[in-house]
Amino acid sequence: MSHPRRFRFGVQTSTAASGEEWAALARQAEDLGYSTMFLPDHFGDQLAPVPAMMAAADATTDLRVGALVFDNDYKHPVVLAKEMASIDVLSDGRLELGLGAGWMISDYEQSGIPYDEPKVRVDRFEEGLEIITGLLGPDPVTFEGEHYTITGMDGLPKPVQSPRPPILIGGGLKRMLTIAGRHADIIGINPTIPNGAVDADAARTGLADVTDEKLRWVKDAAGDRYADIEINLLNYACIVTDDREQVANDFAPLFGISPSDLLEFPHALVGTVDQICESIEANRERWDASYIVVQRDAMEAMAPVVARLAGN
Repeated sequence: MSHPRRFRFGVQTSTAASGEEWAALARQAEDLGYSTMFLPDHFGDQLAPVPAMMAAADATTDLRVGALVFDNDYKHPVVLAKEMASIDVLSDGRLELGLGAGWMISDYEQSGIPYDEPKVRVDRFEEGLEIITGLLGPDPVTFEGEHYTITGMDGLPKPVQSPRPPILIGGGLKRMLTIAGRHADIIGINPTIPNGAVDADAARTGLADVTDEKLRWVKDAAGDRYADIEINLLNYACIVTDDREQVANDFAPLFGISPSDLLEFPHALVGTVDQICESIEANRERWDASYIVVQRDAMEAMAPVVARLAGN
């Protein structure tokens, strides 16, 4: 009997030197069995996610495309909804729409976009989510909130996927995960980013026991719909090695955690292919996490794991 939450895998990548190189990377991801190619949404050294997503979809047949995750503050939700619906149409229904409230402080500082307090950013995100969800649906949208006002807008074109493309919401604090539990199809349970940067403080908010609590928030918010939600874990490091303990000893200080914590860290995978497969299966048992995303630098090394577990 198959597991009710079957594994699938994504890869997060960000740049290439040419269109040909980017297309080849997308085809390689598809050939290795990855379900989805994701990009981050930042202003640094990366391709802009919307054209890069479309180029990846155009170079492949089945590969799904998305962003982990679009920052609500960088685009008006009407603009993002139209762009996403267009990608879904042009890719024949291969969009996964990742949405978040924004966190990287350097993006805000360099661009001049106001880095409002978390409550304001999440308030704005929640309004944006309602607008985007509505515009991707069948009916015209009228919405009046504190941050956005939409009047009788029929989001066109309509996406191919019905009732709409799956929405992935990533978050690490209770309010975001509660919103995700109520509305998302896929939930990325992430570390919190208290300082607006990936650092040791962020790593400590992603430890296993903290993730237990985060999953409880999701379950409480989701209620009866929880069984239909896909749980996603983004891995910041995947290291295939015959000496798991030594690697943990070497790398744990970089995360600001102990070696034992690193070996059960939800966002890192270390060991032989067999050990990594066992860790992923254990994570599914503990956190229902069946959608595993790795970084580009681990795409080839993790291919045997993908081949063994995808679809199981």
